[in-house]
Amino acid sequence: MAEHETVSTDKGIGLATLFTLLAVVAAGAMLLTPGSQLAAWGFAGAMIGGVLAVAAVHLFWR
Repeated sequence: MAEHETVSTDKGIGLATLFTLLAVVAAGAMLLTPGSQLAAWGFAGAMIGGVLAVAAVHLFWR
């Protein structure tokens, strides 16, 4: 009977960290410029960064 080997990498942790930092920087831009178009882009960047961080954890971190 063949043994089952699990191979894991740190890609999930690295991508999640990268996208979380992107979300934090975008949220900072949103907080520093309230009521402007940059704040709207900051919100969009924070949402996209958060979604990609969660997706990276689910896809690559096993």
